[in-house]
Amino acid sequence: MRRESYIRRETLRLPLFLLLFGIVSVSMLVPAGHGFAVRDPDTGRAFLYAGLVGLVVFVMVAVAHSGRESQKSALGPLLSLFCAFVFLPIFMALPFVEVLPTTKFINAYIEMVSAFTTTGAAVFDDPSRLNPSLHLWRAQVGWMGGLLMWIAAVAVLAPLNLGGFEVTAQNEPGRRATAFTQMAEIEPRQRILRSVRTLFPLYMALTLLQWLLLMGSGVAPLTALVHAMSVMSTSGISNTGGAETAGAGFGGELVMFIFMAFALSRLTFSKDTITGTHSALRNDPEFRIGLAIVAGVPLVLFARHWLGAYAVAAENPLDEAFGALWGALFTVMSFLSTTGFVSEFWGQSQNWSGLGTPGLILMGLALIGGGVATTAGGVKLLRVFALYRNGVRDMDQLVHPHAVSGAGVAGRRLQSNGAFIAWIFFMLLAISMAVITLALASVGVSFENALVMAVASLSTTGPLIQYAAEDPIRLLDLAPAAKAIFCAAMVLGRLETLAIIALLTPDLWRA
Repeated sequence: MRRESYIRRETLRLPLFLLLFGIVSVSMLVPAGHGFAVRDPDTGRAFLYAGLVGLVVFVMVAVAHSGRESQKSALGPLLSLFCAFVFLPIFMALPFVEVLPTTKFINAYIEMVSAFTTTGAAVFDDPSRLNPSLHLWRAQVGWMGGLLMWIAAVAVLAPLNLGGFEVTAQNEPGRRATAFTQMAEIEPRQRILRSVRTLFPLYMALTLLQWLLLMGSGVAPLTALVHAMSVMSTSGISNTGGAETAGAGFGGELVMFIFMAFALSRLTFSKDTITGTHSALRNDPEFRIGLAIVAGVPLVLFARHWLGAYAVAAENPLDEAFGALWGALFTVMSFLSTTGFVSEFWGQSQNWSGLGTPGLILMGLALIGGGVATTAGGVKLLRVFALYRNGVRDMDQLVHPHAVSGAGVAGRRLQSNGAFIAWIFFMLLAISMAVITLALASVGVSFENALVMAVASLSTTGPLIQYAAEDPIRLLDLAPAAKAIFCAAMVLGRLETLAIIALLTPDLWRA
């Protein structure tokens, strides 16, 4: 028992990046087992050998590192996250290239970066080119990336006031201590360990539940598992080319719709990052704004299609109207959560009215994004709420210049200068989008496609390259320089600009 306790203690003292490398090595045994189970020994051996080599390297480095004191820098875990998204996909791509020798390594690397950052932009847009084990590996990598960001949001980003927490009122003087502020005082490694113990069982249980429900709705087991992991991680990865070709029907899409709602607010499944005095979900501004968008945008799209169908005198208006409404509702929720799935009724609504949906709407939904401390990307709904509150306050002062009022229940979650910080983030996002768009355009990508790729990468909503552009963008056809820019943009979108700036701030490294 003492030896086991010593090994466990020494393992937990290893650098975070090394631990992640070991976890990835062990996780390769899953597609290896799947390959052998479906009688694909070449794929099984590729993942098995890569996983075993990774474990050997992990053990050797761990033994060499044993006995050393772990650094307690506040930015150490953040640097480990950055290195994980940049360097771990190199190792993840090794069995991918071994199984698919007809592709270049850079294509496999982009695929892994896209999956691990939960962007979900498919490099191999033809699903039949990849075997089932590779599809499982893509979804598994996306699932692990979502879990990593979920844990990092609580244990790494929140104590540094990053990832949307910079606009909250957690650190203002006079605020009551919460579970969040108490966790911020704990040593970083202990915060991560506590978050893993709390969040991993919940994340796993929700994924398994969704998998079972999707199979119950008639979806094939592997497709159900891939889509369940994709919805929970908001990666939008599919082994069939999208949810619209999975054969889920209304029942399966309803299941995915319900689980996508977890990306609108952290309060849908946890209360350990509450920063206000009222923790009820009905009082959460993120969830209320998210529901307003999910309810309002589909109604506008439905009215547009209804008028188009009336103009062309479509037949069976009621049946087609229901399909159009549900298709818009599901797709809006999907892109708002930065998942990027499209309903199988989405195309039916366009055929019904003869009108297409502007890709700018999908890009706007993806940019807004989901809630703070969720697996969703984008700007985050809490920052949108901060700007909304500031706009309402300014308009009230224009009408009543001498009025004095409080922040209200919802406003107590925000700092007094939360809107200013949110506006800074918006400006950094706009600058990043402009730089990435110009960089892509300078290496031969058309301006429209460059803009779509910039939004897709910064919002971690990869399916935008297929649905928002006039013609689907094929990443395989891009020049190596464009692929490198897109990879860097995906990492930037996942960690956000403020986190990258924090890594470059010398004063924080001295803290």
